[in-house]
Amino acid sequence: MRYITKSDLVVVALNSGNLMIGIGVMCLIPLIFDLIYFEFDIISFVIPAAISILLGLFFRIYLKDYENKQIRLKHGMILSSFAWLWASIIGGLVFMLSTNMPPIDAVFESTSALTGTGMTMFVDVEILPHSILFFRALEQWIGGLGVVVMVISVLAKPGTVSSKLYQSEARDERIKPSIKTTLEKTLIIYGIYTVAGIILYLLAGMPIFDSICNTFSIVSTGGMSIKNANMGFYQNDIIYFITIVLMILGATSFLVHYKVIKTRGKSLIEDLQFKIIITVIALVTLLLYFLSNIVPIELLFTVTSAMTTTGANVVSPTAMAGWPSFVIICIMCLMLTGGSNGSTVGAIKLVRMITFFKGIYRHVREILSPEGRVVPVKLHGRKIPEKAISQAGNFITLYMMFIMFTWALFSLYGYDPFNSLFAAMSLQGNNGLELGIVNNALNPVLKIVSMFDMWTGRLEIYPVLITLRAFFEIFKR
Repeated sequence: MRYITKSDLVVVALNSGNLMIGIGVMCLIPLIFDLIYFEFDIISFVIPAAISILLGLFFRIYLKDYENKQIRLKHGMILSSFAWLWASIIGGLVFMLSTNMPPIDAVFESTSALTGTGMTMFVDVEILPHSILFFRALEQWIGGLGVVVMVISVLAKPGTVSSKLYQSEARDERIKPSIKTTLEKTLIIYGIYTVAGIILYLLAGMPIFDSICNTFSIVSTGGMSIKNANMGFYQNDIIYFITIVLMILGATSFLVHYKVIKTRGKSLIEDLQFKIIITVIALVTLLLYFLSNIVPIELLFTVTSAMTTTGANVVSPTAMAGWPSFVIICIMCLMLTGGSNGSTVGAIKLVRMITFFKGIYRHVREILSPEGRVVPVKLHGRKIPEKAISQAGNFITLYMMFIMFTWALFSLYGYDPFNSLFAAMSLQGNNGLELGIVNNALNPVLKIVSMFDMWTGRLEIYPVLITLRAFFEIFKR
């Protein structure tokens, strides 16, 4: 049976036009800093931007007769997967032209930034042009909400295209009845937190360029820094605490953020996921503090970074690798869990974890209950559909399979199994914390696998699988 037809390809190609135009525009924004700092590296940004914009316009014009074709969820998922892939390639081209990076390293850098993973192939980021440092930060900021969500909120018309693409980005919470309005309100909230972060960093004594780039990186839970020592460069506890607050805000559902003003803060206090995030961060930090000799602020920062999948650090990967194994294992568990659904975080996410464990608990109760009794599963006072429990279990199983494959591959290439597992979990969860094995010396095969992990992790696997299924079906023809 054919699941992908010529009509499907036309729908995908047509709607890819807007995405490609938006991605091209993204490449032009850093020219502001290129001119401010008299770097005059215009070509490195204009060429990739021109390629993306012209191709996007070609698809929009050439296929304009098919504009009324209905878009389905499968189209949205393929579009979403393509957008991330295309943005990573175009961003990689910028890095190649500007810094002469090898192609694989350049695309890895772009993928890492866009997916909010935050791992870097640069040995010394502090020698990079300001325009490139800002470009990396901008990719994280845009990637925090999703390339598709960002572009559609600006360029797309209200209606089914926006809706399907919004769903394909693994977002199912609505602030407003209209998807278009939801995206606009989300952007406003995101923008407010970004401006607030910049102001707070400035008040803490951080230079303005650093404030902008670090806020873009942290509020998006990306964690890719403009300093070699990451946030540890500043050696300032006030900056650390501001960063911790921004990481938690980024890991909290934007639906909750929107309701904060209307409910006078009650939505935040009453939100189950937010309460779990705060409780887990506090308890794990206290536990590890009493079981180790790690500096408290370094421990709190790292625990928060792991839980929110930000990947920012105040301790070098080498120093972290020397921490007690129990501490590292606890951090790995936090990396696996992640923050709230409807936020900028990666990993499995709390809602799935809660649903999964409630399903297990339901099964235990059914065994202990009288024959034939149906035990409902509830969350926030509402019954969880059986399909949702099944989907949570399926996703977690698939997620762990991806981690196991990457772990085995890293071990096959001679890396320490413990450090390899940490790297695999960090890549798949778009976390970015690592113990010193993911760098430019990594085998090219592992770099490609790592990019695939970051891509699938950010899109939550299924859109990529659907895209690959479509590709193989086309290839078979």
